[in-house]
Amino acid sequence: MSELFKYTASEWSAIQLSLYVALICAVITLPLAIVVGWFLARKKFFGKSVLEGIIHLPLVLPPITTGYLLLLVFGNRGVIGKFFYETFGIQIAFSFYAAVIAAIFVSFPLVTRSIRLSIELVDQKLEEAARTLGASNLRVFFTITLPLALPGVISGFILSFARSLGEFGATISFAGNIEGKTQTLPLAIFSEMQVPGQEASTMRLVVVSVILSLLAMIAAEFLNKRVIKSKTA
Repeated sequence: MSELFKYTASEWSAIQLSLYVALICAVITLPLAIVVGWFLARKKFFGKSVLEGIIHLPLVLPPITTGYLLLLVFGNRGVIGKFFYETFGIQIAFSFYAAVIAAIFVSFPLVTRSIRLSIELVDQKLEEAARTLGASNLRVFFTITLPLALPGVISGFILSFARSLGEFGATISFAGNIEGKTQTLPLAIFSEMQVPGQEASTMRLVVVSVILSLLAMIAAEFLNKRVIKSKTA
């Protein structure tokens, strides 16, 4: 039983790396998802359904396929990866950057959907009333739309963080499973499962994974209730 709480240096490394990747992913994804979510919620244009389909594609694609496509684009021979490698000497694939990019791509659709639905629930008459009083579109967005859509924004942030913690397929194919560099918590669990006699190590990592995911969901629900309560007070 005591072995369940004796974490090794490599296990702590995987846990810390997962938290780091998830936090960076959530911070980068949120503003992008807010812009795209607002655009999809408020604008009508030809090909909108196609754009939405492309944005939500990572939700239905096998994660390993997403990782392979990222490898084609960001690999040393890819369009973007080749530019960074030859110009700045930066290798994106099979690096920490790749782990973050993979997490962003798989979590972005969830965040965008959450924010878009939340913005669609905001009464547009309130926005129009503010514009008639002389408020600019930017001011309307930051003083009316965004505050009223805050529950969706908060949910989106937590979803991005939680989804990043559980990302496996795209990461292992695009970032690899390099201990101390790209080996996140799910990859560490996978590695330990392949080694006979590592049941205790696997269970330790599984326990952390479950706890972190559960805490993320509880935090999202708690913050949502606080925001809703403050609006009705």
